[in-house]
Parts: sequence; structure tokens; C-alpha cells
Amino acid sequence: MKEAAVEDLHHYRNLSEFFRRKLKPQARPVCGVHCVISPSDGKILNFGQVKNSEVEQVKGVTYSLESFLGPRTSVEDLPFPPAASCNSFRSQLVTREGNELYHCVIYLAPGDYHCFHSPTDWTVSHRRHFPGSLMSVNPGMARWIKELFCHNERVVLTGDWKHGFFSLTAVGATNVGSIRIYFDRDLHTNSPRYSKGSYNDFSFVTQANREGIPMRKGEHLGEFNLGSTIVLIFEAPKDFDFKLKAGQKIRFGEALGSL
Repeated sequence: MKEAAVEDLHHYRNLSEFFRRKLKPQARPVCGVHCVISPSDGKILNFGQVKNSEVEQVKGVTYSLESFLGPRTSVEDLPFPPAASCNSFRSQLVTREGNELYHCVIYLAPGDYHCFHSPTDWTVSHRRHFPGSLMSVNPGMARWIKELFCHNERVVLTGDWKHGFFSLTAVGATNVGSIRIYFDRDLHTNSPRYSKGSYNDFSFVTQANREGIPMRKGEHLGEFNLGSTIVLIFEAPKDFDFKLKAGQKIRFGEALGSL
């Protein structure tokens, strides 16, 4: 509670409000040295290069990148065209010759600070909302259910950073369909009006705003109710280096990796 902006427990009307508590500004200093920071408190489940258009949700259990992110938006809408012929979904995302695609999975336990922040300087151009299910995303469950992250409700934010494609996906969990993105007032998660198996697209690029939504590293981005998972998928040069160990605890603002 000493980290909370409001330390009085009685200020919070329910558990959900407590988990989404704001922190004192100095409680999570943002690393200025490394180009990608952790967007949240949590536990590192997995990270590394994306191989064969599949990503590990936990060790040995994979899911399809295309199932998770959904079909790529039309090439005309992309800030950069793909770097190579699109013979795989992975190659549709890599926009620059010599770059690789990377991923990082962060699990937020119910007791963790539940706001999440921008992991780097980037521009968000598109949001895709998958209504989905709300199954537990704890690591034990993730070992049992293949493509668990592809079944659950999630909000995929895509855009670009200085090295090309960048995305952040907020994955819902048990009783945690309520995913809020602060700059996106049209987003309504955990809503009965949306059918599972579908997805809803929204573009932040308009005639009036050709750039999208610029986000600074460490800036408030959104929040969950209770526990959940954040998945980063992005391209970077081959010498990008994660500063992580699988299973380690991490806090918002600490380094994920750099060039």
C-alpha cells in the first residue's frame, strides 16, 4: 500500500478498484537506457524470436500467430509494406529486410498492479477486439489448453515503432473481460452484443489524423480487472537482445530488451 497513490484501503469500494489502483509517480521509475520496457508488473512466461509463425504461450505449448492476431489488415493500410513476398504470416508483419519478429508474454497475477503502460515510443494505428471466452490464463492452465490465448477475449493494438511493426495485446482471463484502453472510448469488452469467434476492427488513422495515436514509453495505456496477460509481438533488428529470464518477476518500467 505504500506504493499506492491513495494508501487508505477504505478508499477502494471493491477489489476491482483496488487492483486498478494508481501508483505514486516514483514507485515505478521508467528505464531510460533500454528501448523496450515492461508495460506492467507481472511474471515473464516466455520471450524470444518468433519461429514458423507460431509463439509459445508457456514452454512447449504453442499458438498460431495468425489465429492470435487475426488476418493482416490490407497492405494499403500499413505504415510500411512487407519486406518480402508474403509466403507466411510472419513475413507479412516484418517490414524491413534483415529484421526478425520477437515476442514476450507477461502474466499478471490477481494481486499485481493492474494498469498497463506503453512499452516503447510507438504509434497505434489499429485496434482489433476478439470477444472470445474468459478462461483462466495462469501458467498451469496455459499448459493444458492449446491456443488458450486465441480462445480468450483480447484486444490487439497494432502500429509501428522506429524499427517497423509493433503490437501489444491485452488478453482477458477469468471474470476479466473488462479491458480498458484509455484513448479508445468505443471499445466495449465483455459485452453480450458481440459473438464469440468474431472480431471487430477499428482504425485510429483517419482523414483528420493520418498518423494514429502516438504513445510515449511509460505512458498510461489501459487497465484490467483482476489478473490477465499482455503479449508483445514486434519486429526489430537481429541484434535485439532481451534482458530477461523465463519465470522472473518484473515490474512496469524495468527493461525488457534493447539494441
